[in-house]
Amino acid sequence: MSLNDAVKSKIENYLQGNKVVLFMKGNPQQPQCGFSAKTVAALDSVVPDYASVNVLDDPEIREGIKVYGNWPTIPQLYIDGELVGGCDIVLNMLNSGELHECLGLEAPDRTPPEVSVTQEAAGKIREAMEGHDGIALQFTIDANWDSQFNLAPPQGNEITAQSNGIDILMDLATAQRARGATIDWVSTMQGEGLAIDLPMAPPPVKQMTVQELAKKMESGALTLVDIRGDDDRARASIEGSVVLTREMMEKLEEMPKDSEIAFLCHHGNSSQGAAEYFRKQGFTEISNVAGGIHAWSLEIDPSVPAY
Repeated sequence: MSLNDAVKSKIENYLQGNKVVLFMKGNPQQPQCGFSAKTVAALDSVVPDYASVNVLDDPEIREGIKVYGNWPTIPQLYIDGELVGGCDIVLNMLNSGELHECLGLEAPDRTPPEVSVTQEAAGKIREAMEGHDGIALQFTIDANWDSQFNLAPPQGNEITAQSNGIDILMDLATAQRARGATIDWVSTMQGEGLAIDLPMAPPPVKQMTVQELAKKMESGALTLVDIRGDDDRARASIEGSVVLTREMMEKLEEMPKDSEIAFLCHHGNSSQGAAEYFRKQGFTEISNVAGGIHAWSLEIDPSVPAY
């Protein structure tokens, strides 16, 4: 495939106007593939602002960027107009410190985090690793604070934490999130397994009663975000609430992380997902309205129709 002048010019405009440009599927707030999500998480951990291009919105860019950099896959990261590479290369550069160097940043803190592995968990881990030469216990905590263990060969750039005779290998971002973590072995109704406590994780979403919401609305102490569609809001709504549009999403994300925000839907189920998203972005005063507008109609304001 050849690259026509119009597409080449469009790509070069992105590169000349921005120091860091990520060509990806989706956007940093909503990546549309796992590789793009991993690359975004790596960049977010070191640089506060960068340009992104959603190749799904522009088929010419999607195919053209592959020709421009002679690189067959997406995502692609450019720094100072030069192609850095795709997901695996960016992750390796992050963990080795090369990404910081390319961005003109100080070398990352590679101090191993203090992690506690209980005796029982250590015993179970040793059992799982027995007979597997050349592999290591790999631990990851992603940008959504979801954690996972894997047995895999070392890559060479990991940070190693030790506890109870167990070596735990992790990438740079995980090491920052894992500080103070406790790893235990527990038995539940669902079965046995490792349980991980992460004290650095954002606090859980609070469940706000409609009575609490009414008091907050009276004082103007919070932003109430209605995530329902147009038809449902036309049936019933709470005065003073805002609608979750793309523009409102961007506005909310720019608010201080301690802003008090509550999310509302019909019964309090769908709004939980929206609240979780903002919690994982580092917001500390996020609530879900338990029972949704249905509870508001029954318990606070009967003039708001129940449906």
